[in-house]
Amino acid sequence: MQTRSSRTALTDPPLPLRLKLSALWASLTFCYLYGDYFGLYRPGKLKYMLDGGGPMGPSSQGSLLFVALLLVVPGLMVFLSLALPARLTRWLGIGLALFYAAFVALTMPGAWWFYLAYSSIEIVLCLLIVGLSWRWPRA
Repeated sequence: MQTRSSRTALTDPPLPLRLKLSALWASLTFCYLYGDYFGLYRPGKLKYMLDGGGPMGPSSQGSLLFVALLLVVPGLMVFLSLALPARLTRWLGIGLALFYAAFVALTMPGAWWFYLAYSSIEIVLCLLIVGLSWRWPRA
């Protein structure tokens, strides 16, 4: 005889590794976007931007292109983690996630608390990407 709890028990099927990686890259992208959005609320930030200040000093086509390319990669990795060959996905995951973790860590000193919170989460997400990619199952 089945008990009520056994009839309502849910199964938890394992998620494919590529789906986990894609979700981690998506989460990382959202953290970058929201962190930058909330940064606009810092006093003086909008005036700085209107006066020609950019994310890495004075705004220029080159500096904005650099930042655009820096931020587009995690968004692309949402798809590429699902589409690229396993070996390439693995090495891109390890290399890019380590790069982004280091880059974020370098931007943390002196930052506001909200940015430190986002940055800490971003580093954890990057390390999860590295860990999953490093332990990619073998045939």
